[in-house]
Amino acid sequence: MRQTLCIDPARAAAIFIDLQEEHRQDKRLLAVEFDRVISNAQRLQEAARAARIPLYHYAYVVDVQAGATRAFHPRLPDGRSAFSDKDDPFSAVCPEVAPQGGEPLMIKSEASAFGTGLGQDLKQQGIEWLFVAGVWTEACVDATVKDALKLDFRVALVKDACASGSVAMHQTGILNLANRLYGGAVVTTEAACRLMAGEEAEGWTPQSPVPIRYEAETIGALYEAL
Repeated sequence: MRQTLCIDPARAAAIFIDLQEEHRQDKRLLAVEFDRVISNAQRLQEAARAARIPLYHYAYVVDVQAGATRAFHPRLPDGRSAFSDKDDPFSAVCPEVAPQGGEPLMIKSEASAFGTGLGQDLKQQGIEWLFVAGVWTEACVDATVKDALKLDFRVALVKDACASGSVAMHQTGILNLANRLYGGAVVTTEAACRLMAGEEAEGWTPQSPVPIRYEAETIGALYEAL
C-alpha cells in the first residue's frame, strides 16, 4: 500500500549500480529507456550531494586474467569476456553520472554491490536507509536489494531510475522486489529527492507477505500503482 514516508538524510546513503556506456551503446546490452534512467540518476545524485548523503558508484567489470571468473562465463574467441570486459571502453561509467569529488567507484564482477565490503562500511556510518538505482533491474539491482535486506538495511528502491532489457523485464523485476521489500519502499525519483531533502513523500510498502499477484495483462497497471 502507499503511505507517507520520512527518512533522516543523516542515516541514508545512495547506491548507483552499473550505469555504464554498454547499456546505451552495446546492442547486446541495451537497457530500455536508459536515457530516462541516466536523467533520473542525475537528479538523485544532485539531491544526495545537496543533502550530504554519501554516494556509492558501482561498475560491473570482468577481468578474465584475474582468476576469479566463473568457469562458464561467456568468452570471445580471443579469451576476453563477452561483455563488460576490463579493456572495453563501453565498460566505463556514463560521464553524466560519474563520481565527483572523491566519491568511490567500486568495481565488481558479481551481481550484488555487497561483495565489495559495502555492508560493513555502511554499518560503521550508522546508515539505515539505502536509495538504490541502476541496471539491470532483475539482475544486479535485484541482487543488491536482496543482500541489503539480509543485512537489515531499509531500501528505497527508485523504480524510474532503474531499467532492464525490456519494459516487461523491468516492471516484473520491480514487482518481484516490491513483494518482499519489508521495511523498505518503492519510490519515484521525485519522491526520493524529497526524502533526501528531509521532506515527507509517498512510497509503496508491502503490508503482508507477497501482496502483489500479477498476470501478464496486469503487470503494467500494478507497476504504475506502486
